[in-house]
Amino acid sequence: MRQVVIHAGEDGYWVAECPSLPGCLSQGRTRDEAILNIKEAIHAYTIALEEDHLPVPEEKFDTLVVAV
Repeated sequence: MRQVVIHAGEDGYWVAECPSLPGCLSQGRTRDEAILNIKEAIHAYTIALEEDHLPVPEEKFDTLVVAV
């Protein structure tokens, strides 16, 4: 299980990032498409690390929403 941040991009696409996996991000035309795509990106990212015998970073769930 991984924490994902989703936000609307400047180009109208939805952007999805996985903070615990540096550089792991994806996008989609819709929010649902972005979620599907980031799931695939996370899977591919972790498989690549394992194949290269590199450690897969642990997920640390610590979320804070700040209203300004």
